[in-house]
Amino acid sequence: MEPPNLYPVKLYVYDLSKGLARRLSPIMLGKQLEGIWHTSIVVHKDEFFFGSGGISSCPPGGTLLGPPDSVVDVGSTEVTEEIFLEYLSSLGESLFRGEAYNLFEHNCNTFSNEVAQFLTGRKIPSYITDLPSEVLSTPFGQALRPLLDSIQIQPPGGNSVGRPNGQS
Repeated sequence: MEPPNLYPVKLYVYDLSKGLARRLSPIMLGKQLEGIWHTSIVVHKDEFFFGSGGISSCPPGGTLLGPPDSVVDVGSTEVTEEIFLEYLSSLGESLFRGEAYNLFEHNCNTFSNEVAQFLTGRKIPSYITDLPSEVLSTPFGQALRPLLDSIQIQPPGGNSVGRPNGQS
């Protein structure tokens, strides 16, 4: 019996604040934040992410965000590209429809965490998934919540996944 093929799984991490969170968070929030994180999963030679437009893909580093600020090796998977794309299609029709996006509670990092666990059984780092509760635990975060709740993020440069010809 042949050993199964293993495919590497990477987490691409982008700081949407481009360093401003590190400098301004102590003043604005009273605590140090290292960044405002956007994440995606790279597997089967593509980058997959979730935003207000639903699940999208592009070549690794192919959004307007450019190259990631860091890359985390999540592990490897035996899940084939065909099975993975079927899985993403079902997620895109259920849990990760564009209208389900919420900056604090159901965002790109929620998606990356879900997909990482499906592929490898491992979660993404907690400093990323804990960021919304860290921000909301501050008076300034609470004051900004109504504004921040209305923000929809969709990094430009990706193609919709799971909808033929980009149809909604």
